[in-house]
Amino acid sequence: MVDELADVYRRFAEREARGRSELYAELALGVAGDPELLALLCELPRAKRQPNLLFSAVRLLYGTPAGFAAWRMCVLEHRDEVLATVRARRTQTNEPARCATLLPLLARLPQPLALLEVGASAGLCLLMDRYAYDYGGHRVAPVRRVGVDPPTFCCRASADTPLPARGVEVAWRAGLDLEPVRLDGDSVAWLEALVWPGEGERARLLREALAVARADPPQVVAGDLRRDLPALAAEAPAGATLVVFHTAVLAYVADAAERRAFADAVRALGAVWVANEAPDVLTDPGDEPWPRGRFLLTCDGRPVAWTDPHGTEIDWLGAAPGNTRR
Repeated sequence: MVDELADVYRRFAEREARGRSELYAELALGVAGDPELLALLCELPRAKRQPNLLFSAVRLLYGTPAGFAAWRMCVLEHRDEVLATVRARRTQTNEPARCATLLPLLARLPQPLALLEVGASAGLCLLMDRYAYDYGGHRVAPVRRVGVDPPTFCCRASADTPLPARGVEVAWRAGLDLEPVRLDGDSVAWLEALVWPGEGERARLLREALAVARADPPQVVAGDLRRDLPALAAEAPAGATLVVFHTAVLAYVADAAERRAFADAVRALGAVWVANEAPDVLTDPGDEPWPRGRFLLTCDGRPVAWTDPHGTEIDWLGAAPGNTRR
């Protein structure tokens, strides 16, 4: 068990943190080689041992460390508080910049859209029509402003990515989450702690997206992605294209049979199913190798693009269903 956990942290350092957050790469490699810390983590349930949850919990409690030695000392000195926070929290990273990688696909669908996000957290990705985008000089303005300056998400797009001339038209929006995140107080502090140190403008853009959400709060209801999805989808208005979407969610549905059952439930709704996930939760493991540190964007199960997990790049793979509104 210890060796397996060490491999998890080593892979996190090499495949996810390297080049994005050098501090987290350092921390993850440090944990991977530290028997005392690995034994401590083995006291947690398996789902609570993930690097991002641990690192964010320590930052929430004690701030950003200078390096592994200081971080290790903090964890060991406050082990009870750290473990209690890890047990109480969930990784509900709400990365609104992912909207930049969803927009080229969603803009091709028949408008207007009824957006239903599964694993919505605070619902920031439901507000994609409220944000601005810059694809290497190709700019897309917000469809409607809500009285505050919107964030502008910059995204590198491959030459064949069908960049839209305008944003999507949203007739209805709703989110589903086991524990919806409030837009103030401790909940916001947790969202900010989930932003990796060293990621440039990501924290500022999150705060700007939160300001948009406070001005125009999205509906996010508590519920399970399988049990409660049909009832919420039934609220979508007729005449709008129902889109059930999620990003970085299925990895937390550990059982492959449950993931298949969820996919069947979405198909039964007659909705367009848009997934932006790590490829190993969407495809057969025999399909490796995959681009390192990339998400796979799919539409109704068909690959559409490789994307950066935090929304900064999209590499189009081919035509997607829907119209060709540009």
